[in-house]
Amino acid sequence: MALFTFRLPDIGEGIAEAEIVGWHVKVGDRVEEDQPIADMMTDKATVEMESPVSGVVVRLAGEPGQQIAIGSMLVEIETEGKGQQPSVEEVVPAPASIAPLPSSEGPGEGREHSEPAPVEEEQPIALTPAPSQEGKGEKKAEVLASPAVRARAKELGVDLAQVKPGGDHIRHADLDAFLLYGSGQGYRPAGRSAKRADEEVKVIGLRRRIAENMAASKRAIPHFSYVEEIDVTALEEMREQLNANRGERPKLTILPLLIAAICRALPEYPMLNARYDDEAGVVTRYGSVHMGIATQTDAGLMVPVIRDAQDRNVWQLAAEIRRLADAARTGKAKSEELSGSTLTLTSLGPLGGVATTPVINRPEVAIIGPNRIIERPVFRGKEVVPAKLMNLSISCDHRVVDGWDAASFVQAVRKLLETPVLLFAD
Repeated sequence: MALFTFRLPDIGEGIAEAEIVGWHVKVGDRVEEDQPIADMMTDKATVEMESPVSGVVVRLAGEPGQQIAIGSMLVEIETEGKGQQPSVEEVVPAPASIAPLPSSEGPGEGREHSEPAPVEEEQPIALTPAPSQEGKGEKKAEVLASPAVRARAKELGVDLAQVKPGGDHIRHADLDAFLLYGSGQGYRPAGRSAKRADEEVKVIGLRRRIAENMAASKRAIPHFSYVEEIDVTALEEMREQLNANRGERPKLTILPLLIAAICRALPEYPMLNARYDDEAGVVTRYGSVHMGIATQTDAGLMVPVIRDAQDRNVWQLAAEIRRLADAARTGKAKSEELSGSTLTLTSLGPLGGVATTPVINRPEVAIIGPNRIIERPVFRGKEVVPAKLMNLSISCDHRVVDGWDAASFVQAVRKLLETPVLLFAD
């Protein structure tokens, strides 16, 4: 028997330590070579560590949430025989799901939501008696009520034996009267206000990164937000026409069109497509638009990046949004696909709300959030007509971006969206 010490290798450039996100093994488990043993998180990625040898686990470095220095013991494994064992340098960790910097509070655009099952219309059913109950040797009288009344009483947690019928059976009106003026003991809707036990959830891994980055962003950046209403009636009509004739191309949402408008407006407002290194006191204004797309995943908020968005047409943007969102949600996104954004777009999709004040994805200096499209009446001259309206929100770093510049930029985007043919003009 021999004792092999697996030390945490260098899993990222400039990384001094990594956080234990979770263990795949415990002391006493037998592991095989290349079997996953732990998930370790750095500032940029979550890496799945694999065992370089086969044997029995005899010691683990710590609990999830603890930081482990590069080169320190991660796990000790008792191996069979005295053969040569691989050195730390020979161990190459395999990347798994990757945790990027978060951008805002809210799910990404295009997230699927399960639809509630359709409720079948209730058919007339004969009245049924309640099951007889025995107590203290006496058999209680049977209670007549329809299945609908029984179902409602069960949902409300009401014993129908306590309800006085107004006729030969209990109706909904009798149940309502009991709820209003009944026994005085009150009632509790079954399953709706059940008391839950308290629980403590340790903030580790990606959730800790989100918390740290959000706190750092709000602490270091003086945010200001600006919201403008945009008439997207013509844009939505054009989008429907494009989708009707898209062929094999991906279906367009409003996001690719919005990104196209942002990219067209940015050259006149370069201070928004920038990063601010506050320690060095340097603002870098980027010529290319690397658009971060805030995406909600089961692991938390991730921000995959569309590289050189200004060079892509709306169909290419739609395809890239879908590809990156799928990669982020399945944990297949690469590290380079989750870093390097120069401006972030965050959308709550159908939950978009009336207005948002998104938190800036530091060290960027601005973040843009489209809100839900609502159809409302508007004046066109002296006539009142229906229109599809959407609020567009932007949050900016006031150290770098002036309010006038932010408002002017949004007005430029508004002009493009309200006259969508300009998006395709040379």
